[in-house]
Amino acid sequence: MARPVWAGNLSFGLVSLPVGLYTATDSHTIHFHQLQRGTSDRIRNKRVNERTGDGVQLDDIVKGYEIGDEYVLVEPKELDEIAPGRSRSLEIAGFVDLAEADPIFFDKTYYLGPRGAGYSKVYSLLEQALAKTGKAGIATFVMRQHEYLVALKAENGLLTLHTLHWADEIRDPQKEITCPERRGPPTKS
Repeated sequence: MARPVWAGNLSFGLVSLPVGLYTATDSHTIHFHQLQRGTSDRIRNKRVNERTGDGVQLDDIVKGYEIGDEYVLVEPKELDEIAPGRSRSLEIAGFVDLAEADPIFFDKTYYLGPRGAGYSKVYSLLEQALAKTGKAGIATFVMRQHEYLVALKAENGLLTLHTLHWADEIRDPQKEITCPERRGPPTKS
């Protein structure tokens, strides 16, 4: 049996349900290693100063965000201070009709399972309620120092959790693609 990638409590109203989050998909992408021709020797990438060509130690590396011709430097300690903490709670903030959810917002899918047989009845009741109403629960939670917006849905007798794109992550197709002008209905000649 798979191990959960996150464990915590799903809560809605006064109900709290201990759950585990499981990956729903596997990637079958082939990953290659770089080898020296004629040998089985792996090739490694080194950290090198782009200007001098000298090697750089990991402790001497900082992150920087480019703004024009300059960089704003950020120390690892500063990143730790602003990073969201790991959440133990997945609290449903509201419900939406699934028919109104635009598929472009959906990203990755996870299975959500109860942590323990004693919670299967509450889990089943929530799954049935979402299935009958055609609703999805909307929530946020933190996993791996990243805050996610998610939709909780009922699918085939179990609960699925879908990470969602934030509204500002969706590109405007009118700005991205040049389309021919729309033509009106044909005219009679």
